[in-house]
Amino acid sequence: MSPSETFQTILLLLMIAVVLDAVARRLRLPSASVLVLAGIILALVPGLPQVEFDPDFVMVLFLPPLLLSGAYFTVWPDFRANLRIILQLAVGAVVVTTLLVGVVTHLFFPALPWAACFALGAIVSPPDAVAARAVLDHLNVPPRIAVLLEGESLINDASGLVLFRFAVAAALTGAFSAGAAAGSFVYVSAVGIGIGLALGWICAFVAGRLTDARLTVVWTFLSAWAAYLLADGLHVSGVLSTVACGLVLGRLQHKTLSAASRVQALAVWSVVTFVMEALVFVLVGLALRGVLHRFGADWGTVLSLLPAAATIFAVLVLARFAWIFPTAYIPRALIPSLRERDPYPSLAVPLVMSWAGMRGVVSLAAALSLPENFPGRDIILFVTFCVVAATIVVLGLTLGPVAKTLAGKDFLLHGEETLSEEAVRAEIARAQFDAIRAHSLGAEGKHAHPRLVEQYGHRLAIAEDHVLAKGSHGERRLQHYRAVLIAVEAGREKLLELFNSARIHDSVMHRVEGELDQEELYAARVVEVMESD
Repeated sequence: MSPSETFQTILLLLMIAVVLDAVARRLRLPSASVLVLAGIILALVPGLPQVEFDPDFVMVLFLPPLLLSGAYFTVWPDFRANLRIILQLAVGAVVVTTLLVGVVTHLFFPALPWAACFALGAIVSPPDAVAARAVLDHLNVPPRIAVLLEGESLINDASGLVLFRFAVAAALTGAFSAGAAAGSFVYVSAVGIGIGLALGWICAFVAGRLTDARLTVVWTFLSAWAAYLLADGLHVSGVLSTVACGLVLGRLQHKTLSAASRVQALAVWSVVTFVMEALVFVLVGLALRGVLHRFGADWGTVLSLLPAAATIFAVLVLARFAWIFPTAYIPRALIPSLRERDPYPSLAVPLVMSWAGMRGVVSLAAALSLPENFPGRDIILFVTFCVVAATIVVLGLTLGPVAKTLAGKDFLLHGEETLSEEAVRAEIARAQFDAIRAHSLGAEGKHAHPRLVEQYGHRLAIAEDHVLAKGSHGERRLQHYRAVLIAVEAGREKLLELFNSARIHDSVMHRVEGELDQEELYAARVVEVMESD
């Protein structure tokens, strides 16, 4: 296709993605699963132009910003507190799955070298960060489970890709060293993390000195690609570098970024991540056409590979169960101090975590990046596509019903106590009241801003009342913000009336409308959170 036709195709795919996402939300289905299914259907429609993508280009274009976005909004204290389990999943589960898939693959295809079989295992072993977040966004799972799954998916690509590179090298050269592989993993991980941490601090320092919110937003995007490309250029983990950079930026945003930059960055990033994720999932489905094209019109060969693909998919699911259930209970049984700090979860917790093993574009791009002369390349590519599509569609569509069986709402880590939301609001209200009272009080003992002192004093009294009531004022607070939304709507109607009658200037319209938007967004968010609790 010409560049113009390619651009038109991308626009058409985005239009389809918007419609399908709206339909998926209305039907309460994961949009990722719906988009992959749509891509598969489009791939099977005869006469449509073939969409091909370069795997290296896709990795560089999509992966860094999506990884940074996930890391940026990760709660660092929760991530750090759960690092033991995250590493068990991101390293241990990947290694075990790689070995099991390699063995099963060799049973189906004994002519393939063992290294090629383990290469397939490394390709499909790590769950995907983009797919996990896209599915979890539509589910109401306990926060800790979301932290574990998202944390795992952020860093497991590094272990999978390291195993993949060694398996490819072994298949092509016939040489493999377990010690060299372990040493290389430690090296690429440690240096990648170091580069990401350093770049995160540098990028946060620069972002804090940019006075224009638009420049700040652009700078955050550049930070993602800088972290990935620099690490990848040094042949270390670009994935871990980007994740580390995102964690630092997310941690420092409250100090370095202005309120305008944070609000604008959130809006821009949410739109960009939606566009990228939508294209990624549609492209995953469309990849079927390229896979089938490699087999020509030989549907007999394609059908003969389906049993192997289905078995490997089953092995992926069962391997995750076989790893997660023992590691959820055995360490706690052997270590009393761990059991005291982190009690046994209910059986529903490892069940849901085992079921949430969606693969994605990283696996497909890794398979496509295999050299043309790689042993069994077509088989590996076909099986990879089947596994990726099956995990996103089958696991993605069924994870919601499985999660509804979750009884582990008390799956908490017993650590340091934190303040309740009411207590935090009271602390903030007191600090604001003290600052206004000190600023307002003049030398003669009179207040220059008595109304502000009265207003903030009233806020403090309400906040302290809520703390003493231990949340019993929730319904009253909910009704308050519902009333705020009614007031905002009335103000917006009046503003539009004045604007339509040409009684106010455009600049005034934008400023006042912006204030109403912020007030409405906050009130609507409070109502949404309280109604969902």
